[in-house]
Amino acid sequence: MTETGESISHGDEQMREILETLLADDEDITARAVARLHPTIKAASSITRSESRSQLLAEYQERQSAYRRWRGRIAKRSGSDTASSLADKDIRIAELESTVQLLTASHLAMLRAVGELGGFSKWAKFYEHHREARDKLAELGAIPTAPASAISSTGSEHRENTKRR
Repeated sequence: MTETGESISHGDEQMREILETLLADDEDITARAVARLHPTIKAASSITRSESRSQLLAEYQERQSAYRRWRGRIAKRSGSDTASSLADKDIRIAELESTVQLLTASHLAMLRAVGELGGFSKWAKFYEHHREARDKLAELGAIPTAPASAISSTGSEHRENTKRR
């Protein structure tokens, strides 16, 4: 029986849900356990012979292994040590988030300045070959949403207003 690409991805989505459940319940993640819970896959070999399914299974087995290692380390520490460590990590996360906000704001200001000087197209050309970096900057909100000409004209008005003062 031949499956279409759509049914394979739907089957993989069902498999992902089963893997998430096994991970959340901390049950051993094996091909046999997935096959037992899956509505259409009846044999573990249907998972191990499929490259995408096998890779998905391996990914979740690694996540479970990392979770179990982490849980083992926590069990060996006292409650106060764990709470102190979590508090330190919360502080570090807050510091990193603040740094990201600062860098995002300064990057945005730099791009606006470059746009005012007419160099936005050069900057865009530089990032042309770095699509992932450009997409991440856009996701962070570090790229102006207005076109370069609008940035340039807004910047000139702002310069004229500041000169009059």
